[in-house]
Amino acid sequence: MVRVLYIDCCIRREQSRTRVLAEAFLAALQAKEAYKVERLCLMDEPLAPLTEGFFAQRERLLAEHNLEHPRFRYAHQFSQADRIIIAAPFWDLCFPGLLKIFIENICVDGITFGVGEHGSFGLCKAKRLLFLTTRGGDYSHSPLEMGARYLEALCKFWGIPRFDVVAADGLDLGREAVQTILDRAIADALALVENF
Repeated sequence: MVRVLYIDCCIRREQSRTRVLAEAFLAALQAKEAYKVERLCLMDEPLAPLTEGFFAQRERLLAEHNLEHPRFRYAHQFSQADRIIIAAPFWDLCFPGLLKIFIENICVDGITFGVGEHGSFGLCKAKRLLFLTTRGGDYSHSPLEMGARYLEALCKFWGIPRFDVVAADGLDLGREAVQTILDRAIADALALVENF
Protein backbone atom coordinates (compact mmCIF):
# COMPACT_ATOMS: atom_id res chain seq x y z
CA MET A 1 0.00 0.00 0.00
CA VAL A 2 1.37 3.41 -1.04
CA ARG A 3 0.82 5.98 1.71
CA VAL A 4 -0.07 9.36 0.24
CA LEU A 5 -0.13 12.52 2.32
CA TYR A 6 -2.42 15.20 0.88
CA ILE A 7 -1.69 18.65 2.29
CA ASP A 8 -4.63 20.98 1.67
CA CYS A 9 -3.81 24.69 1.82
CA CYS A 10 -6.82 25.77 -0.26
CA ILE A 11 -7.68 28.74 1.93
CA ARG A 12 -11.08 29.39 0.30
CA ARG A 13 -12.08 25.75 0.89
CA GLU A 14 -15.12 24.83 -1.25
CA GLN A 15 -14.78 28.03 -3.31
CA SER A 16 -11.15 27.22 -4.13
CA ARG A 17 -10.32 26.50 -7.75
CA THR A 18 -7.15 24.78 -6.55
CA ARG A 19 -9.27 22.39 -4.52
CA VAL A 20 -11.29 21.51 -7.66
CA LEU A 21 -8.03 20.51 -9.34
CA ALA A 22 -6.83 18.57 -6.29
CA GLU A 23 -10.09 16.70 -5.73
CA ALA A 24 -10.15 15.54 -9.36
CA PHE A 25 -6.65 14.12 -8.96
CA LEU A 26 -7.44 12.53 -5.60
CA ALA A 27 -10.64 10.90 -6.88
CA ALA A 28 -8.70 9.22 -9.68
CA LEU A 29 -5.88 8.20 -7.35
CA GLN A 30 -8.21 6.77 -4.70
CA ALA A 31 -9.95 4.70 -7.37
CA LYS A 32 -6.72 2.71 -7.51
CA GLU A 33 -6.53 0.23 -4.64
CA ALA A 34 -2.78 0.59 -4.23
CA TYR A 35 -3.04 4.07 -2.68
CA LYS A 36 -4.16 5.11 0.78
CA VAL A 37 -4.65 8.89 1.11
CA GLU A 38 -4.29 10.71 4.41
CA ARG A 39 -5.69 14.25 4.33
CA LEU A 40 -4.18 17.12 6.28
CA CYS A 41 -6.20 20.34 6.01
CA LEU A 42 -3.89 23.11 7.19
CA MET A 43 -6.79 25.48 7.86
CA ASP A 44 -7.98 23.09 10.59
CA GLU A 45 -4.61 22.65 12.29
CA PRO A 46 -3.21 24.65 15.25
CA LEU A 47 -0.13 25.74 13.31
CA ALA A 48 2.04 28.50 14.72
CA PRO A 49 5.08 30.32 13.36
CA LEU A 50 8.43 29.84 15.05
CA THR A 51 8.47 32.85 17.35
CA GLU A 52 9.75 33.53 20.85
CA GLY A 53 8.83 30.78 23.32
CA PHE A 54 7.67 28.38 20.60
CA PHE A 55 11.04 28.70 18.88
CA ALA A 56 12.91 28.36 22.18
CA GLN A 57 11.00 25.17 22.99
CA ARG A 58 11.91 23.72 19.60
CA GLU A 59 15.60 24.53 20.10
CA ARG A 60 15.58 22.99 23.58
CA LEU A 61 13.90 19.80 22.31
CA LEU A 62 16.40 19.50 19.46
CA ALA A 63 19.31 20.01 21.86
CA GLU A 64 17.88 17.22 24.03
CA HIS A 65 17.37 15.01 20.94
CA ASN A 66 13.72 14.71 21.97
CA LEU A 67 12.31 14.13 18.48
CA GLU A 68 9.29 12.24 19.77
CA HIS A 69 7.72 15.34 21.30
CA PRO A 70 4.16 15.96 19.97
CA ARG A 71 5.17 19.26 18.37
CA PHE A 72 7.13 17.26 15.76
CA ARG A 73 4.09 15.22 14.68
CA TYR A 74 3.80 17.06 11.34
CA ALA A 75 7.46 16.40 10.55
CA HIS A 76 7.10 12.68 11.32
CA GLN A 77 3.89 12.43 9.28
CA PHE A 78 5.57 14.17 6.33
CA SER A 79 8.81 12.18 6.49
CA GLN A 80 7.01 8.81 6.56
CA ALA A 81 4.71 9.37 3.56
CA ASP A 82 5.49 7.46 0.35
CA ARG A 83 4.06 10.20 -1.87
CA ILE A 84 3.08 13.80 -1.08
CA ILE A 85 0.53 16.09 -2.70
CA ILE A 86 0.40 19.78 -1.84
CA ALA A 87 -2.52 21.89 -3.06
CA ALA A 88 -2.23 25.65 -2.62
CA PRO A 89 -3.19 28.68 -4.71
CA PHE A 90 -0.73 31.20 -6.10
CA TRP A 91 -0.59 34.17 -3.71
CA ASP A 92 1.87 37.06 -3.79
CA LEU A 93 4.17 35.29 -6.26
CA CYS A 94 4.30 32.18 -4.06
CA PHE A 95 1.61 30.50 -1.96
CA PRO A 96 -0.32 31.35 1.24
CA GLY A 97 1.74 32.04 4.36
CA LEU A 98 -0.01 29.16 6.13
CA LEU A 99 1.91 26.71 3.95
CA LYS A 100 5.19 28.42 4.83
CA ILE A 101 4.33 28.07 8.54
CA PHE A 102 3.69 24.36 7.95
CA ILE A 103 7.04 24.06 6.18
CA GLU A 104 8.78 25.75 9.13
CA ASN A 105 7.20 23.16 11.40
CA ILE A 106 8.28 20.15 9.33
CA CYS A 107 11.88 21.18 8.64
CA VAL A 108 13.35 19.38 11.62
CA ASP A 109 16.95 18.19 11.80
CA GLY A 110 16.85 14.45 12.42
CA ILE A 111 13.35 13.92 10.97
CA THR A 112 13.00 15.46 7.49
CA PHE A 113 16.68 16.26 6.95
CA GLY A 114 20.01 15.65 8.57
CA VAL A 115 23.36 17.43 8.71
CA GLY A 116 26.67 15.69 8.29
CA GLU A 117 30.28 16.36 7.48
CA HIS A 118 29.44 17.28 3.88
CA GLY A 119 26.35 19.37 4.59
CA SER A 120 22.65 18.61 4.76
CA PHE A 121 20.91 15.54 3.36
CA GLY A 122 17.27 14.51 3.09
CA LEU A 123 15.61 11.95 5.33
CA CYS A 124 12.11 11.82 3.80
CA LYS A 125 10.78 8.51 2.56
CA ALA A 126 8.65 9.97 -0.27
CA LYS A 127 9.68 9.20 -3.83
CA ARG A 128 7.60 12.02 -5.25
CA LEU A 129 5.94 15.34 -4.43
CA LEU A 130 3.17 16.78 -6.59
CA PHE A 131 2.28 20.47 -6.29
CA LEU A 132 -1.19 21.42 -7.55
CA THR A 133 -1.92 25.12 -7.95
CA THR A 134 -4.05 27.69 -9.73
CA ARG A 135 -2.97 31.15 -10.80
CA GLY A 136 -5.01 34.16 -11.86
CA GLY A 137 -2.25 35.37 -14.17
CA ASP A 138 0.03 33.43 -16.49
CA TYR A 139 3.19 32.65 -14.55
CA SER A 140 4.00 29.35 -16.26
CA HIS A 141 7.33 30.66 -17.62
CA SER A 142 7.83 33.67 -15.39
CA PRO A 143 10.88 34.16 -13.16
CA LEU A 144 8.48 35.83 -10.71
CA GLU A 145 6.84 32.50 -9.85
CA MET A 146 8.40 31.42 -6.56
CA GLY A 147 6.00 28.81 -5.14
CA ALA A 148 6.83 25.85 -7.37
CA ARG A 149 10.51 26.80 -7.50
CA TYR A 150 10.71 26.95 -3.71
CA LEU A 151 8.99 23.59 -3.26
CA GLU A 152 11.24 22.00 -5.87
CA ALA A 153 14.31 23.21 -3.98
CA LEU A 154 12.85 21.88 -0.72
CA CYS A 155 12.35 18.46 -2.32
CA LYS A 156 16.10 18.28 -2.88
CA PHE A 157 16.66 19.39 0.72
CA TRP A 158 14.24 16.72 2.02
CA GLY A 159 15.64 13.98 -0.23
CA ILE A 160 12.53 13.61 -2.40
CA PRO A 161 13.82 12.66 -5.85
CA ARG A 162 10.89 13.69 -8.05
CA PHE A 163 8.94 16.96 -8.10
CA ASP A 164 5.99 17.66 -10.39
CA VAL A 165 3.79 20.73 -10.66
CA VAL A 166 0.43 21.08 -12.37
CA ALA A 167 -0.85 24.63 -12.62
CA ALA A 168 -3.99 26.16 -14.07
CA ASP A 169 -2.61 29.46 -15.33
CA GLY A 170 -4.44 32.59 -16.48
CA LEU A 171 -7.74 31.98 -14.74
CA ASP A 172 -8.45 35.70 -14.28
CA LEU A 173 -7.14 37.01 -17.60
CA GLY A 174 -10.34 36.44 -19.57
CA ARG A 175 -8.52 34.84 -22.51
CA GLU A 176 -10.28 31.50 -22.05
CA ALA A 177 -13.18 30.25 -19.99
CA VAL A 178 -12.14 29.35 -16.45
CA GLN A 179 -13.58 25.86 -16.82
CA THR A 180 -11.59 25.28 -20.02
CA ILE A 181 -8.35 26.15 -18.21
CA LEU A 182 -9.27 24.02 -15.20
CA ASP A 183 -10.24 21.08 -17.42
CA ARG A 184 -6.86 21.25 -19.16
CA ALA A 185 -5.02 21.29 -15.82
CA ILE A 186 -7.15 18.41 -14.55
CA ALA A 187 -6.25 16.40 -17.66
CA ASP A 188 -2.55 17.15 -17.04
CA ALA A 189 -2.91 16.01 -13.43
CA LEU A 190 -4.80 12.84 -14.34
CA ALA A 191 -2.00 11.91 -16.74
CA LEU A 192 0.22 11.55 -13.65
CA VAL A 193 -2.10 9.18 -11.78
CA GLU A 194 -1.09 5.96 -13.52
CA ASN A 195 2.52 6.00 -12.36
CA PHE A 196 2.14 8.09 -9.20
